[in-house]
Amino acid sequence: MTETLITLVARADEPRIRGSVGHALPGTDARIVDDHGDVAPAGTLGELQVRGPSVFAGYHHRPDATAGSFTPEGWFRTGDVARQDEHGRWRIVGRASTDLIKSGGYRIGAGEVEDALLSHPSVEEAAVLGVPDDDLGQRIVAFVVARDVAETELISHVASTLARHKRPRSIVFVDALPRNALGKVDKSRLAA
Repeated sequence: MTETLITLVARADEPRIRGSVGHALPGTDARIVDDHGDVAPAGTLGELQVRGPSVFAGYHHRPDATAGSFTPEGWFRTGDVARQDEHGRWRIVGRASTDLIKSGGYRIGAGEVEDALLSHPSVEEAAVLGVPDDDLGQRIVAFVVARDVAETELISHVASTLARHKRPRSIVFVDALPRNALGKVDKSRLAA
């Protein structure tokens, strides 16, 4: 992101791990925090925070925005949802504002559900959202561009690939996913 330049990198001399963005650069620190701001252990999904020489000093003429973006200890709140594995490699699964789903007491990254859907041979594109649910808090809904596949088959596929609680509760088949000017899926239009 612009505010941090490069903080996490995959190296050419290391094995490529699907979904990993690599390790923190030397001199750069990264951590995951939970909803209470406490440092979370490796393997936990949470907000990525970084600090180091490449992190910006603040927003120009916006002291309130700057103050809200940094912890008192100087960690920048990226707004990204990430996880660190046992080998110190990082995986960014999305943005906290749209890609962290809290369902039935679990924190679920939309990106991991999207990856599971994309591993099905009939699925061309997928986007996953958490929608309000009286019982679960949020219910997982997948928007899918696919051919010749039933909703039940895709839900079962995700449940067999990931933990069962990460399966979509419903699949909405679409002809195309809405995209913004940069080509990214516009999840706010899907939610509407």
